[in-house]
Amino acid sequence: MKKRIMLFTLFTLVMVLIAGCGTSGSSSPQNTSSLSSSSSGADNNETSSDTGSESKDIEKLRISFVPSKDPEDIITATDPLKDLLKTQLATEGFNVGEISIDVGTTYEAVGEALTAGTTDIGFVPGGTYALYDDGADVILTATRAGLSNDSESPKDWNDNKPTEPTTDQATYYRSLFIAGPSAKGQALAEKVNKGESLTWEDVNDANWAVMSTSSSAGYIYPTLWLQENFNKSITDLAHVVTSDSYGSSFARLAAKQVDVIVAYADARRDYSEQWTNEFSRPASIWDETNVIAVTDGIYNDTISVSKNSPIITDDFKKALQNAFISIAQTEEGKKVIAVYSHEGYQAAQSSDYDAERKAQEVIREMKK
Repeated sequence: MKKRIMLFTLFTLVMVLIAGCGTSGSSSPQNTSSLSSSSSGADNNETSSDTGSESKDIEKLRISFVPSKDPEDIITATDPLKDLLKTQLATEGFNVGEISIDVGTTYEAVGEALTAGTTDIGFVPGGTYALYDDGADVILTATRAGLSNDSESPKDWNDNKPTEPTTDQATYYRSLFIAGPSAKGQALAEKVNKGESLTWEDVNDANWAVMSTSSSAGYIYPTLWLQENFNKSITDLAHVVTSDSYGSSFARLAAKQVDVIVAYADARRDYSEQWTNEFSRPASIWDETNVIAVTDGIYNDTISVSKNSPIITDDFKKALQNAFISIAQTEEGKKVIAVYSHEGYQAAQSSDYDAERKAQEVIREMKK
């Protein structure tokens, strides 16, 4: 009897232990399943955060242009860029709600806006970018049509007028010192066309119109030319006015208010119609103006972005590069960027503008 009781007790204990092991075994897969589900959910949430629509939606994109031409002309010419850029960025996975375009009051104003993050994209010259590269990143360099003249001799530009575009694309341009129809302007041109060198007295006696201090063609490279030839700068000239646009400079030149202006090499092509129509000159701009000096080559304009704009990410910078390059290859896009004489874009890097930085250094040293 005792044996039977002991066997029954042992059997009962074994069954309890087996049941306990079974319960433990069944809970383990449940816990594993629960952990797997939780882990999978975290991964899905992380993926959604990285690639979801929220990170690709841009409520507003702000673009600023420098006032190298009449601001109203720039606003009108670039208005189609809004829809073109929205469409192209959508193909890059970014949905932009609104695009605003403005023209800065000065070149520096656009550089300062990029630095402050109050604008996202700036169409600025290399000199302006180099001056404000603490707050701006260059993403693209403009390409332009090469010109039929590219000589360092001013007489060559006068002997081979008018200057015409070529089919070659160029990544640099020159600044020209352009003398107008005033008596002093004609006297300077006559001397140059005779093959004679200008003196400091020649240029210092003239009335000049220049651009703001960060303009490559309108200030920086002309200053370097004066430094190289006379160990002087624009600030040493006795009679200088600062124009708010190249259009203003040409208007002053046509009115004989100034004798010499400084401008990018194909500027006369851009203002040839205004010269006779709006500025009421009796002869063409090619007949009434002459080049009296030519600067070294200037690396082309930039499209730069703000380092302090919250929407400018590495992914968005790449999308902007692709978008602008693609837009420049369309007929409608070519019309838009023609306002700056741009014909295309190529990816840029900061080191492309090291020469501009050196130019800025020279100017800073001269001001001390």
